[in-house]
Amino acid sequence: MIIRKADIQDLPQLSQLFDGYRRFYQQPGDLPGAEAFIRERLTQQESVVLVAEDQDQLLGFTQLFPSFSSVSMQRLWILNDLFVAEPARGAGVAAALMNHAKELAADTKGIILETDWDNVKAQKLYDKLGYQKQDSTYHYFLPIGGAG
Repeated sequence: MIIRKADIQDLPQLSQLFDGYRRFYQQPGDLPGAEAFIRERLTQQESVVLVAEDQDQLLGFTQLFPSFSSVSMQRLWILNDLFVAEPARGAGVAAALMNHAKELAADTKGIILETDWDNVKAQKLYDKLGYQKQDSTYHYFLPIGGAG
């Protein structure tokens, strides 16, 4: 298994994985929408998508968006998505993707992420990899528009 940055040639397989990721979070399947979303991120260089690949098959991905901390005046990354295809789960794919993301962020303040309170498997992975749960802050969201 290798971990590498995704490119536009990965779009067919990556779109399938991204659609599976969205369905995991109870969103309706939308392969054309998934492909359009990922294509835009890759072509506009708005995110970094890391993929795990074995024998020309994508096993999983993580997507990171660049951001900044105004308080520390440093760059940071938002790890927005992490997904491993069902047949590859339990084989260390998620940890490998997360470790590669850590290398990508080496010269920044760090990586922030969020997960649902009931996503216990992911929480165990994040704990194991040294991520610290932030009990000192609250997370707010203001819905403004758009679908979903």
